[in-house]
Amino acid sequence: MRLVDFHCHLDLYPDFEALVAESDRFGIFTLAVTTTPKAWARNNKLASSTKFVRAALGLHPQLVAERWREIELWERLLDETRYVGEVGLDAGPRYYASMDRQIEVFRRILRACAKSGGKILSIHSVRSAPKVLDLIEDEVPEGRAKFVFHWFTGSIADARRAADLGCYFSINGQMLSTDRGRTLVASLPIDRLLTETDGPFTSQGADPARPRDVGQTVKQLATARGMSTEDGATAVLRNLKVLTA
Repeated sequence: MRLVDFHCHLDLYPDFEALVAESDRFGIFTLAVTTTPKAWARNNKLASSTKFVRAALGLHPQLVAERWREIELWERLLDETRYVGEVGLDAGPRYYASMDRQIEVFRRILRACAKSGGKILSIHSVRSAPKVLDLIEDEVPEGRAKFVFHWFTGSIADARRAADLGCYFSINGQMLSTDRGRTLVASLPIDRLLTETDGPFTSQGADPARPRDVGQTVKQLATARGMSTEDGATAVLRNLKVLTA
């Protein structure tokens, strides 16, 4: 099967360079998201020599309280990439105090992407999906960017609204480990589903999940959708091709 890991923090593994090479050798389309624009140069250098790994320019909402000034560097680097992530909002208890600053930064990200055109964003939306969707609607005219909600934890109603806006969803194994998560995934349009690991923040057995482990997620996704593993993998790959066309 051809596999897709549309959200993985490759640079947070101790064997970063080897893992990039492994993903490329196995032919796994891997989006190497970053948490700060200062990580962009190294990620881009490694990914640019591969066929299957792409680097994304990020400014993680959980880091905005301390690193919001890096939005200026992020804006300067945007023309170097088609992929953006990890970006978004996090309204969880640990990060809610920085919500005003997060909104300010995310608004600037959306405006810059809308102006540039053609960007694909991997979106973080913990306890904030409605606000993320509000900002997308406010700041990005239709057709100016594409959005993939990573590890979506909002309601089915939020997911339906996102799908109506043309958004995609990258699904990991942890999402599919609960009844709520499986119900959510079963409700999503099949033509908007991608897979991810979000490694190293998820596990495969006793070890952090790696892009090659996304095959297990494909199996779980196919089960949740009542389809064969092969058909599930085919659907995900087809969705990736449409997204990136």
